[in-house]
Amino acid sequence: MPYSKQPNNFQILSLLQWPLSYLAIFWILQPLFVYLLFTPLWPLPAIYFVWLFLDWKTPEQGGRRSAWVRNWYVWTHIRDYFPIMILKTEDLSPERNYVMGVHPHGLLTFGAFCNFCTEATGFSKTFPGITPHLATLSWFFKIPLIRDYLMAKGVCSVSQPAIDYLLSHGTGNLVGIVVGGVGEALQSVPYTTTLILQKRKGFVRTALQHGAHLVPTFTFGETEVFDQVLFQEGSRMYKFQNFFRRIFGFYFCVFYGQGFHQGSVGLFPYSRPIVTVVGEPLPLPQIEKPSQEMVDKYHALYMDALSKLFDKHKTQYGCSDSQKLLFL
Repeated sequence: MPYSKQPNNFQILSLLQWPLSYLAIFWILQPLFVYLLFTPLWPLPAIYFVWLFLDWKTPEQGGRRSAWVRNWYVWTHIRDYFPIMILKTEDLSPERNYVMGVHPHGLLTFGAFCNFCTEATGFSKTFPGITPHLATLSWFFKIPLIRDYLMAKGVCSVSQPAIDYLLSHGTGNLVGIVVGGVGEALQSVPYTTTLILQKRKGFVRTALQHGAHLVPTFTFGETEVFDQVLFQEGSRMYKFQNFFRRIFGFYFCVFYGQGFHQGSVGLFPYSRPIVTVVGEPLPLPQIEKPSQEMVDKYHALYMDALSKLFDKHKTQYGCSDSQKLLFL
């Protein structure tokens, strides 16, 4: 079904969160920086490379967020295009640290991007005293300029040292982890609620080691903004997707949405509502070396809390009453 809202220049900027955009920028910037070294402008890349060397560990030491970047006016246009909103069900105390599970991954994680990496939906006012950090692939922090852009938005590396640093330096830190990872992107088709979570327990172990509370979230509408072409297992395209994943760390997904004109097909997302519901935090004890039984226990409690969160709000945001979360 076509939607009346049409893409504009502000929607084009939303592609800055797309991994393939980062990859394309990398292949453009890398030879450009090298080329400039052999021109009269050589001081510019030279200074940046020196800065890059000195600043190399910053992504794993809390990053360098910028309130100015997080409050860019363009983010409000992306918010209003769908629209995107955040729903708080419980307060988060700034006296604690939190590990937040972000579900589902979707294709471009518009909900997590807008709600936790910008102030477009008013995160700081909704959760006063809480500093959000959305974790993403460590590889992106090796790309010149992209790394600075990501850190300015409060994005952190998903590496263990980066997460450990945030959870052990002060309180009021919330680290959002897209638990399903890039594999869940292939599950992203409209009106499905399949999550890769059954065997993903590392985030629970990390939370236990730091005594951080677990926060379940579910973003309704995240999988409805694009249609995806799915390939049969064993097909050439399916094998190519897995090959691409091994090389670059994420899947090459074939998807489409709306074009510039109503009813046309293109790469712009459908303007369908996206709502991120932030659930009640699950208290965890601090255990330096948690046993597997302890990890399994709290992982099961987390899945139960996530299922209850989904069931409580599903009919309000477009899911049928009989629809359930499916954990893979």
